[in-house]
Order: sequence, then C-alpha cells, then structure tokens
Amino acid sequence: MSLFVRIQNNEVTDCWDTPPPAGQDGWKSAVEVRPAITAHRQGYTAHTFNLTTDPVQIVYGTYDIPVADRKAGMKANASFSFQQVVQEQMRDPSKYDPAAVAAAQEAIAPKVAAIEAATTHDELDTLMG
Repeated sequence: MSLFVRIQNNEVTDCWDTPPPAGQDGWKSAVEVRPAITAHRQGYTAHTFNLTTDPVQIVYGTYDIPVADRKAGMKANASFSFQQVVQEQMRDPSKYDPAAVAAAQEAIAPKVAAIEAATTHDELDTLMG
C-alpha cells in the first residue's frame, strides 16, 4: 500500500494512503517499517517518523506482552463459548436448559484452570493447540 506524509516545519502534519491533491506542497512518499515480532508474545508500539530517509519511514517499536496479560486474554476467549451457551439459553426462558449451562461450565473449567496454572509463554503456547 502506498503511503504519503505531509511535512511542514520539519514535522509530519498529515498521513494518507491515497495520493495527495495536486498542487499541495510538502508531500513525500512513505513506507512502514515494522520489525518482526513473536506472535502472542510481542506487540507493536506507536510509530515515529524518520524524516531523513526517502521515502520517509514510519517506524514501529515493539514491546513484550506480559504473561499475566496474555493469560487474561486467553481466559476471556475461553469463557466466550460459555457465555454464548448462557445467552442462547436466556433467549427463550421457557426453554431454558440448566443441564446445557452446567455442561458448558464443566467444559470451560479445566481450560481456565490450565491457563491459571501456566506461568510462562511456553506453557500458554501448549494450551493454544
């Protein structure tokens, strides 16, 4: 994808993914520079601009995702299926099946317990399969 930045007073004032209108000064081509990250273990930070290159570089940094944050996300994803069962049962209270809710809860409990017990990214990786 083509990117364009407008530079005024040595600062980026606009960033577009379409060519700028004709006759406007200060526009340059730009490219994103995203370092490789380890899936589920790292993310990207906000970007900065390297105005000394042509095209201008939109440079992203990285950060490490803490195990605790990853566990919280995995627990939320794991409980989503349980929440779907509950919502389906609540849709028509006259057909509510407590056995279906109990079965969903029993199915999710060991997944959440395993996530809670994990202390490393490697352990969490094994639970994703």
